[in-house]
Amino acid sequence: MSTAFSFSHAPGPSRRSLLGAAALGLAVPAMAQGTFASRPVKLVVGYPAGGSVDLAARVTGDALAAHLKATVVVDNVGGAAGAIAAQRVVSAPADGHTLLVGASNELVATRLVNPAQRYDGRRDFTPLGLIATSPLVLVARPGLGVRSLAELLELARRQPDKLSYGSSGVGSTLHFAGELLKQRAGVSIAHVPYKGVAPLTSDLAGGTLDLAMLSPTAALPFLQGGRIVPLAVTSARRLAALTQVPAVAELGALGGYELVGWFALMAPRGLPAATAQRITAALQQALAEPAVRKRLEDAGMVPATGHEDLARLIAEEDRKYEQLAAFGRMRD
Repeated sequence: MSTAFSFSHAPGPSRRSLLGAAALGLAVPAMAQGTFASRPVKLVVGYPAGGSVDLAARVTGDALAAHLKATVVVDNVGGAAGAIAAQRVVSAPADGHTLLVGASNELVATRLVNPAQRYDGRRDFTPLGLIATSPLVLVARPGLGVRSLAELLELARRQPDKLSYGSSGVGSTLHFAGELLKQRAGVSIAHVPYKGVAPLTSDLAGGTLDLAMLSPTAALPFLQGGRIVPLAVTSARRLAALTQVPAVAELGALGGYELVGWFALMAPRGLPAATAQRITAALQQALAEPAVRKRLEDAGMVPATGHEDLARLIAEEDRKYEQLAAFGRMRD
């Protein structure tokens, strides 16, 4: 599914006039030479429309179109926790016309559980800027009878391996967040991987799944309808969109717990520095717009400034996930 965000341009020279100029040895405008923004810029998203990564892409895509004075198209390419989309961008020409709005899943986590993955998020991309972070929400089905994280852990200790939690797939950030909770709390809860968030939330609301780690974007509609029960958020502090829900770290025994998802704008490795600088500047301008920030915040995200050291963040997150992957059998 693709959506275009267009920005009006003044009419440019015709192809015939450009060819004529070239034949006479005259200077040809950069656009005619196939330089950046001479055609639509594609933002590839590794998840279906309507999810948190897709929303981040569409919110920033509209603003990027204006600041780049270009057409920006969102292209949803789902599968393998975002890795299929990431591979497509890695294989694309490094000219700025194909970019990835990627998540921590495919940029860090999936390589640790998928030996068939051919790219490396640390080496095969040019980082352009962080878009937002997105803490996760630990939720329960109403019939489980727990209303707090402390009650959940007490139940899990009484009934080891009897409870189940769902994630959007093996190696997803949702999976890692659940395993980190089990590790820190010393409980055993069965992991149930799904092929996406939609079937997960359906089973949770329907009572056939006990628990789940969800993005705020996915959780909010169900929380507002009372169809699921919020227990905690995985950020170090409470989330502005869910101030009544405590952070996991607020439970004394779990102090220091933190694992959040994040979304970033990436290009294939080898992108020319001038093009990278232009796109990064446009992203920074987009993230400075109050309307853009509000739309991200309303969806439960924490907008970035665009000035973060993204390469450093990816390296730090990679080390964190490597340590966590050593706990348990993350490929199950």
